[in-house]
Amino acid sequence: MGVAKGLERLAAEKGALGDSAARKRLLALFDEGSFTELDRFAKNGDKPCEVITAYGSIAGAPAYAFSQDVSVSSGAMGRVQAQKIARVYDLAAENGLPVVGIYDSNGAHLDEGADALAAYGDLIGKSNRLSGVVPQISVVLGACIGSLALLASLADVTVMAEGAEFYCVSPAIAGDKSGRVGTADTAAKNGAAHLVAADEEAALEYVKTLLSLLPGNNLSVAPLADYTPAAGDAAALRAGDSPVKVLEAVADAGSILELSAAFGPCAHTYLCRIGGSPAGVVANDGEKEGRMCADACVKIARFVRMCDAYSIPVVTFVDTAGFVANKETELSGSVKEAALLTHAYAEATTQKIAVITGKAYGPAYIALAGRASGADVVYAWPDAVISALEPLTAVSVLYKDRIQAGEKREDLAAAYVQQAASAFDAAALGYVDDVIEPAETFQRIATALDMLSGKRVTTLSKKHSNMPL
Repeated sequence: MGVAKGLERLAAEKGALGDSAARKRLLALFDEGSFTELDRFAKNGDKPCEVITAYGSIAGAPAYAFSQDVSVSSGAMGRVQAQKIARVYDLAAENGLPVVGIYDSNGAHLDEGADALAAYGDLIGKSNRLSGVVPQISVVLGACIGSLALLASLADVTVMAEGAEFYCVSPAIAGDKSGRVGTADTAAKNGAAHLVAADEEAALEYVKTLLSLLPGNNLSVAPLADYTPAAGDAAALRAGDSPVKVLEAVADAGSILELSAAFGPCAHTYLCRIGGSPAGVVANDGEKEGRMCADACVKIARFVRMCDAYSIPVVTFVDTAGFVANKETELSGSVKEAALLTHAYAEATTQKIAVITGKAYGPAYIALAGRASGADVVYAWPDAVISALEPLTAVSVLYKDRIQAGEKREDLAAAYVQQAASAFDAAALGYVDDVIEPAETFQRIATALDMLSGKRVTTLSKKHSNMPL
């Protein structure tokens, strides 16, 4: 074939690929001019393959990505598509780079039978082996159903656009007539989606922000940025302030990204920067909810494990009366989720800083800010209350006779806080490193992060821990 003929065929083959939504999504995701397609001319029979794979830079960071093409055979998963995606996983493993998967497929190639099932199984295995090695981000922009939803859910973070579908069992089979199964709102509330975007463009912007806050792999360092003073007023911080107000007075302006906001809303998880360094932040909402529910425990545990996998420091703002306690939660075995949270903190070897801004009672204190959780540094605000029991409950046990004699329980509780459950009492016993003014919070955290930057921990030899899942 002559040069001219070759060029003619190249132009024809490129023209046959068209300008699909899948390719446009990748072009919008990668930095301008960096999109480089892989296996461009791979085919499934006489049709182009149902997925486009590529590498390039995203927000300045090199990464791999794939985007399912619903315009070809409805994006059906089969042997050829799986081979293209598998190569992306293999290259990501070899080069230590993140993987972004854009999902839009109506199912599998049913005519491929067992081959289609094997394709899913191979990809799930590869994704699982990469878990905790390189960041994986799933972006659900169309239908992501059945086995494909399992694959997408293995990622560190799942981003979903409004109008997309995300479920394991179809609404018809599940017997749902409400229209809520598989929606973005439902996925956000049940924790399946960490971020929900109004449209595709916003979803891809979330990916860029995430990759700017995560390292390329578990052996590298998350990218640093110039320090931008916090937007909030540190001098105005007071005990009982909302997590958002506290974080806005500590984190670099414009760097805060909340994950799983609608799931377990009595606690909050954020990626952000503090003094230019990426950090993960966990915060309780003491005024809004007061206690942590089972969903909040699961959310925090998963977030802490992700941060630990990539050596991202975890900063915890503690203000909680403990875990939700009633007959229903005890009958449902909520202790499992509380233990899961405790395990995640105790097992994590990344830098851990706790700031007790309000209440820290009983098991919740132990899990979030106690020495048993492996906290490297613990600070407390002057009005913090650190107690084995809620003060009103504690005095009911300690001063039962005095209450029966007519003394008010509220007065006894106030005295108990001042005499035995204050931040100063905990500091005197060595359980708090320092009692600090709220306005000092940023500087103390930034200094601690710098001091702990070289942290190294050697653990006992084992295959893995047995988490109380």
